[in-house]
Amino acid sequence: MANIGLYIQALVYMAAGANHFISPRTYLAIMPPYIPAHNLMVTLSGIAEIVLGLGLLLPATRSLSAWGLMLLLIAIFPANIHMAMASRFSKLPAWLRWGRLPLQGLLIWWAYQYT
Repeated sequence: MANIGLYIQALVYMAAGANHFISPRTYLAIMPPYIPAHNLMVTLSGIAEIVLGLGLLLPATRSLSAWGLMLLLIAIFPANIHMAMASRFSKLPAWLRWGRLPLQGLLIWWAYQYT
């Protein structure tokens, strides 16, 4: 069962990373204005998700990749806060916007399982 969770997590991050290149507008829209170089940040975070997701699949890099994912989740947290608070996202249900915040903690815990 642990392997299934590992493979699901790896797939989720690789798909999310690929989505940064398929639908960059989605990620650009939630970038806080005080973060510089929005395009670069979206590209780098997409690359990081793909590389770290792949790294989870290899026993030699699994722990390092899990730590990297935890750091990445912390790094992108301001974008989730911005999305929850910015009025331009008010068309999205509040439970969805605010629900992403505790979800980050759950994702960090999930990644920690593979350190």
